[in-house]
Amino acid sequence: MTGAQKLYLPEVLKGLAVTMGHALKNLLNPKGMPVISFPEEKKDLPPTTRGRHRLMKREDETPRCTACMLCATACPAECIHILAAESADPDVEKVPQKFDIDMLRCVFCGFCVDACPLDAIRMDVPEIDLAGYTRESLVYGKEFLMNHDNKDIVANYNPPRPVVWTHGPHAKP
Repeated sequence: MTGAQKLYLPEVLKGLAVTMGHALKNLLNPKGMPVISFPEEKKDLPPTTRGRHRLMKREDETPRCTACMLCATACPAECIHILAAESADPDVEKVPQKFDIDMLRCVFCGFCVDACPLDAIRMDVPEIDLAGYTRESLVYGKEFLMNHDNKDIVANYNPPRPVVWTHGPHAKP
């Protein structure tokens, strides 16, 4: 490194010049800014987007999960909590009595999906705008994850088209 680079001042000034250039360009041409007015306009999501979790069911409507705890072990955020119970079916050793996912802690990494040997958990429900008024409303239990899988949304997923404004500050000429 040269002596001027060791002082870092020229490099800081170069960075500020780039930032000020972008700020002035956006101030002089505000229509050219890449802005999306969420939630009125929604960005097209790629098909590989990790969305909300869902638990898969067997043909007899019981959860496919065997409470092996691999998803909870693989989760870096420790947001999956499972309580195992004995199964009435002699072919299945355990079932989850309680299966909770704390969506406020989830980092949407997909490790739980990769760790599951039975494909019991998926992240293919295209909901990324999760919101709630209380903390408890964003802790999804087994019943919610099994019954709110939105099969029609998953099967026929077409991202929403952006809203075209005809009047107001966002109107396109």
